[in-house]
Amino acid sequence: MPIIVNLDVMMAKRKISLNELSERVDLTLSNLSILKTGKAKAIRFSTLDAICKALDCQPGDILEYVNDQERTTDS
Repeated sequence: MPIIVNLDVMMAKRKISLNELSERVDLTLSNLSILKTGKAKAIRFSTLDAICKALDCQPGDILEYVNDQERTTDS
């Protein structure tokens, strides 16, 4: 998948746990974990908005596009 989720990186930078972020954005731990591990197929803008507010960041800090061709040449 060409979209990389860097939620764990932003959480580490902000020194916030999965539990704390879950409470702040009103998402279950399991749904947040699915997003964090990059296994989510979609994200609602309202969820992305809440995460960005909680982490004081931009959507681009969390989501990154990587071209499939770039990924194969880097490996």
